[in-house]
Amino acid sequence: MDTAPPPVHPGLPVRYFDGRSSRPREVQAALADGQLHLTGPDVDRVVEARRVQWPERTRRGPRIAQLPGGGSIQTDDAAAWDAWVRGAGHGESVVVRLQQSWRGVLVSLFLLVAVTAAGYVWGLPWAARAVADRFPDGVEQQIGDTVLDQVDDFVKPSQLSAQEQQAIEQAWQQALRAHTAAQAARGVVVRPSRLLIRHSEDIGPNALALPGGTMLLTDDMARLLQHDTDVIAGVLAHELGHVQHRHGVRMLVQVGVLGFVTSTLWGDYSGVLATVPLWLGQAHYSREAEREADAYSVTVLRDAGLSPAVMTRLFERFALFKRCGDEVLKPAPAGSASACKTEPGTGADDDDEEKHGFWGLGFASHPADEDRIAFFRDAAR
Repeated sequence: MDTAPPPVHPGLPVRYFDGRSSRPREVQAALADGQLHLTGPDVDRVVEARRVQWPERTRRGPRIAQLPGGGSIQTDDAAAWDAWVRGAGHGESVVVRLQQSWRGVLVSLFLLVAVTAAGYVWGLPWAARAVADRFPDGVEQQIGDTVLDQVDDFVKPSQLSAQEQQAIEQAWQQALRAHTAAQAARGVVVRPSRLLIRHSEDIGPNALALPGGTMLLTDDMARLLQHDTDVIAGVLAHELGHVQHRHGVRMLVQVGVLGFVTSTLWGDYSGVLATVPLWLGQAHYSREAEREADAYSVTVLRDAGLSPAVMTRLFERFALFKRCGDEVLKPAPAGSASACKTEPGTGADDDDEEKHGFWGLGFASHPADEDRIAFFRDAAR
């Protein structure tokens, strides 16, 4: 029995460029059995259809198919081309079909937004944690030193007396030694840290941890807490939690990734790189990082024989500071119960919080005060 030749679908007149000459030649293009046939005056060429770079279907514009070796076939009759391709059974990709459907475009846009949001909320923190766990200590220390140099523009040497500074340092070192010993018994190494006490008129009562283990405590924080070394130890335990979990490096990774994306979109890498160290010193940690630091501070306080409930005094004093402002940082006159005469809701205005910045222990990114107070009270039971 004779085998019938494969059917050749109706041809389409196209312009053929052979890749060597700029002169087009009118030929007939036909598709059959996975091959593209080009026939015309002085032209008889067969090309495997899979080797042709077929154009995507668009609403307007010519159709140009790139041939192997640099040639091409072209036509301005887009409708005729599309009908010819479909008649030959040459299917379109899913992407092309979606591009031609408004429903497909909407679905694609929704998926893009969903994937981007998921990457920002879950993917980026996960990646930052993974990178931070493998970040070289020496590089982290260099970053911390850079940030400290820039932070030093806002702070000055402590104005507390030598006895006040010594009392804070001794109380903290005692708590740190007890915690380090307890962690060693658990098989956990406490990352190195150092405490610096500084005076600042810009950031108010605060404490913050920098990459590399440097922890800053402001004079105003000590004054706000009335030099209660147990509460100050709790504040520093919270900052040690940031050091232990390497939150500074995590945030740096996240800022770097976001900065790279931003500079890819807008084409300005230098501005992003130049501002990362200062931004890192000023930015707030995420709520998740703050909860991790709170949980770590509970462990430190327990190891030091202190009740986590001492941290509730921190929030009481901050609430008073938010109402009364700098008055609570001044020693109360002899025989006076309080130097603050302001009633709740009538004291320092909303600009006061912005003025002091609330770095580190700032409330802008922390969980609600009530939740944190409840957490420390529960931990004390």
